[in-house]
Parts: sequence; C-alpha cells; structure tokens
Amino acid sequence: MINFDEEIKNYEPSLEIEEAESAIYSHDLTDVTDIIAQLLREQDKRQGELR
Repeated sequence: MINFDEEIKNYEPSLEIEEAESAIYSHDLTDVTDIIAQLLREQDKRQGELR
C-alpha cells in the first residue's frame, strides 16, 4: 500500500515546472483590462483632438 505522507516528503518538483514558473512570473503580461484601458485612453485622446 502507498504511504502518501512518505511520498509527499520525498517529492521534488521537476526543474521544467520551476523554469516555467519563473518565466511566467518574470514577464509583465498584458491582460484584458490593460487593453481596455489603452483603448479608452486612445479614444479620449481622439475626442480631445476633435474639439
């Protein structure tokens, strides 16, 4: 029978997962709210130019 507590003690995450995690967290990714905010700023700028 598998002793889960013992298996957890021996667990080591693979390097690939750690490398992927650091790559993901080190990049400043643009999300939907950033895109919407940029579009609104551009729209405000264009409307200001028309006035």
